Amino acid sequence: MKMRATVLSVLLALSASGVQAQTPPPQDVAWPGVLRIDVDARDIGRRIFKVKATIPAKPGPLTLLYPQWLPGAHSPSGPIDKLAGLVVTANGTPLHWTRDPYDVYAFKVDVPAGATEVVAEFKFLSSQGGSQGRVVMTPEMLNLQWNANSLYPAGVITRNLQAQASVTLPKGWNYATALETERRDGDTVVFKPISYDHLVDSPLFAGRYYQQYDLDPGATVPVRLNVFADDAKSLVAKPEQLKAHRALVQQIHKLYGARHFDRYDFLLALTSKLGGIGLEHQRSSENSAEPGYFTEWDKNWLGGDLLPHEFNHSWNGKYRRGADLTTPNFNVPMGDSLLWLYEGQTQFWGQVLAARSGLWSEQQTRETLANVAATYDRGRPGLAWRALQDTTNDPTIAQRRALAFRNYQLSEDYYSGGQMVWLDVEGKLRALTGNKRSLDDFAKAFFGINDGDWNVNPYTFDDVVRTLNGIAPFDWAGFLRERLDGHGSLTGGLDAAGWKLVYTETPSEAVKAQETRASGINLTYSLGLSVANSGVLTDVLWDSPAFNAGLTPGMTVLAVNGRVYKGETLKEAVTTAKTDKAPITLLVRSFDRIDTVTLDYHGGLLYPSLERIAGKPDRLAELWKAR
Repeated sequence: MKMRATVLSVLLALSASGVQAQTPPPQDVAWPGVLRIDVDARDIGRRIFKVKATIPAKPGPLTLLYPQWLPGAHSPSGPIDKLAGLVVTANGTPLHWTRDPYDVYAFKVDVPAGATEVVAEFKFLSSQGGSQGRVVMTPEMLNLQWNANSLYPAGVITRNLQAQASVTLPKGWNYATALETERRDGDTVVFKPISYDHLVDSPLFAGRYYQQYDLDPGATVPVRLNVFADDAKSLVAKPEQLKAHRALVQQIHKLYGARHFDRYDFLLALTSKLGGIGLEHQRSSENSAEPGYFTEWDKNWLGGDLLPHEFNHSWNGKYRRGADLTTPNFNVPMGDSLLWLYEGQTQFWGQVLAARSGLWSEQQTRETLANVAATYDRGRPGLAWRALQDTTNDPTIAQRRALAFRNYQLSEDYYSGGQMVWLDVEGKLRALTGNKRSLDDFAKAFFGINDGDWNVNPYTFDDVVRTLNGIAPFDWAGFLRERLDGHGSLTGGLDAAGWKLVYTETPSEAVKAQETRASGINLTYSLGLSVANSGVLTDVLWDSPAFNAGLTPGMTVLAVNGRVYKGETLKEAVTTAKTDKAPITLLVRSFDRIDTVTLDYHGGLLYPSLERIAGKPDRLAELWKAR
């Protein structure tokens, strides 16, 4: 009882002192003046951004916010831990600031009489590598995200807040962004004013080695591919490669018709140093790929759907966005309930557009789809206890942290699981209309509207159902909810498309490409495990032969049947066990223990593949055919 009284007295004292004063909610009013954000990005050696935010203000309490809920990340992942050295002044005089103890993204100051603005200066101490997060500065390039390098005033809807940004770059560096340049003074670039919403949505890439490619020559609404690289040789694209990227632009315009940007800039880093990224924006996208994206084109084909995916988001996710994701500022919690459309259908179209544009061949697209289908046939045992809909909460639950058993816990399955749902919708639309209507019609009706408008146009589940019913009347609400909330198969769209999933002993080129990317082997559908080249188990399928034998991720395989571990040695053992019926014996290390594990598995190697269903039309070929 005494402890409760003490806690209550502390809370009352905090309330009396004003520490608990709530952050002003965003109001639909104009904020006077222009928020100025000036960033010095020259300290590439120590990877430090120096930020100066000048905020128009009037005397009295003021709350400054650091963006917390990030579009594209769908989560409260603003990197507040990297903000340091905050100093706030008015008329040159330092002001005392306090952080809200219940909202660590909010900083409170009192603006003195006579002041019309405050200046907040801080350093953004970007990742040095390792466990500190994504690296955004290297000796050759940088990625400036305005949300990480700014503060803004509470109490206003951010679309009503005008902002003007500038950046000072390392000497002689080039840059690319969707922002319009007002002027360049030496290495300082000043951009034209824009709403703070659109500023945050317009990141910048800069670097020593840069090449821009026009992907829609002669168009009044330009689309450009801005390439930055670790070295100059990686920048050179061959004519046939540019042809495929230009075809992507034409194919997506044919899909949607309307454009929701006044210009579009792909920002692409070809690097082994800058942290990997694929992040959508309405008028640009942040992307990274292997240095050999152009120079080793055939080797790196697996990433060919990245740019189609992120470009598609200009329509799906940026222009049209789930209503619960459409918040008045970056510190109001977002809802992710419709990510199975936002990301799931984008995953669908990303691969379809890769095929239609020639970034992937039909064979590559089919093999990739086989891998996705197998995941939702045998590779996600967690769907027995957890619905696909619930995975839309994962950006907040896990924020892409590593999981012990991802296949059982699930993690953001609204991407590829959502893709399978939309393949099912595609088949149903064709069946209902005698192959006269398809998901292309939904795409144009739902996203391809209001040409030239790039204000957010939110939607609800009912809007999705209403649009589908306008194409082909049906119980679409029940159809979608059964797949989103149930625990059944998500592979029904294959049968409707005239194909079935089978498992063979020969890995496809897509499987081989995935193994190369992962630097290991994938025996998910046989033994139920994946192993890095080092012998470390990177995944163990729940309730598989490997799992039931006691293997777990993180263990290291030292030997296979008495031979030092190699990936090919383990594959040979699986093949041999199919005929001689002897168990497979692994020597494994876990912490300081070395144990022998026996797997009594005799099913041979199993890899996913798609096989035609006799007598049914090939709807996948129709889906992937260039328009």
